[in-house]
Amino acid sequence: MNTITLADLRNPIEFFKTDEILHIVNGRKKEDIGFFVPIELKAEFLEFLEKIESKKRAKLLKKIAEAQKKDPIDDGAVADGLH
Repeated sequence: MNTITLADLRNPIEFFKTDEILHIVNGRKKEDIGFFVPIELKAEFLEFLEKIESKKRAKLLKKIAEAQKKDPIDDGAVADGLH
């Protein structure tokens, strides 16, 4: 993985020809900006992102289920629609 700065983005022709993941940093502040994933790695990267989203959804659903278990619906109460 190569590291590039924001200044390197001024020449996008060379920037977009890469086939590697690029780590983008702010050269002045020495802080991370993000990553550039080339089209050659799109399928693998989307698969990776889907796994992350799936874990987030599972964690949220578990949290909702635990909250429901702690707060049962009594007689005369209105359900929140979660089953």
